[in-house]
Amino acid sequence: MLARGHRLHGRLFRLTKNILLTGGAGFIGRWVAKSLLDEGHNLWILDDLSNGRESNISKLMEYPNFKAFVRGSILDEKLLDDLFTENKFSICYHLGASINVQDSIDDPRTTFNNDTIGTFYVLEQCRKHNTKVVFMSTCMVYDRCNDERGIDENHPTKPASPYAGAKIGAENMVLSYYYAYGLPTVVIRPFNTYGPFQKTGGEGGVVAIFIKNDLEGKTLNIYGEGTQTRDLLYVEDCARFVVAAGFNDRVNGEIVNAGLGRDISVNDLALLIAGDSSRIRHVPHIHPQSEIQKLLCNSGKAKDLLGWEPQVSLEEGIKRTREWISEGGLA
Repeated sequence: MLARGHRLHGRLFRLTKNILLTGGAGFIGRWVAKSLLDEGHNLWILDDLSNGRESNISKLMEYPNFKAFVRGSILDEKLLDDLFTENKFSICYHLGASINVQDSIDDPRTTFNNDTIGTFYVLEQCRKHNTKVVFMSTCMVYDRCNDERGIDENHPTKPASPYAGAKIGAENMVLSYYYAYGLPTVVIRPFNTYGPFQKTGGEGGVVAIFIKNDLEGKTLNIYGEGTQTRDLLYVEDCARFVVAAGFNDRVNGEIVNAGLGRDISVNDLALLIAGDSSRIRHVPHIHPQSEIQKLLCNSGKAKDLLGWEPQVSLEEGIKRTREWISEGGLA
């Protein structure tokens, strides 16, 4: 039991492990890195900075257990081989990926190479060194939801973009390594995540973009009719979920969702942030073919297997994100 951790003064402490985090300089990766470092684990981050920023982790590099930031690609097999051979990782949190839906439509090759082939290269190293894999997938693999109980892990998938298709391909490879080789692996599907350190420009999330525009007195532009709904998960809740999946054997070989369990239309989200409907404008959708009309998460499996539940409400999360952006959070 000790290997899974023990509690001291109500806080969970786990035995120190060597951990590789791909995509650790990204938005979610940054918070996962902080959580792992705060728990005392030795951490290596691999990121090519195509989506992430070194400034996201500059403060984290001051931790004594932050071992290295390696700027490089998961497509570099020699680099991966050297990293795994030298450092004997117990867990690999694999968050490194191409994440932009429109980019995947415009250039599917890059997304497929990074998200599917890159994942295969990571899996091969993990198989060689018996390293547990926590694979970050996406709620964008799901078909629309018509059930107020929300989307659970048995909900039909519908890869409406090459991004979603590449993620489903990678998911299947990750699970195949569990069944074929007995490698401990888990696929996690967080729903739309937002919060501090998310980009506020064109590649950012809807919450960050809306808040930035509101603070600058700009119009909040909504793609399409704005009736599409999203289940918005605060990033620190998401990071707790991601980290927990690496330290619990009950999720090995499983797909596990995480979300707030409440959806909100983009129209209502814009009104919540701006407080004035006259500052909201609807514009033509840039990729209507890949839009999912309703996203509502059922996180029952995460609660059952990990004891995980979200702790931050949408209103509180928006408040924290607004404070971070207004205090000079990076654009």
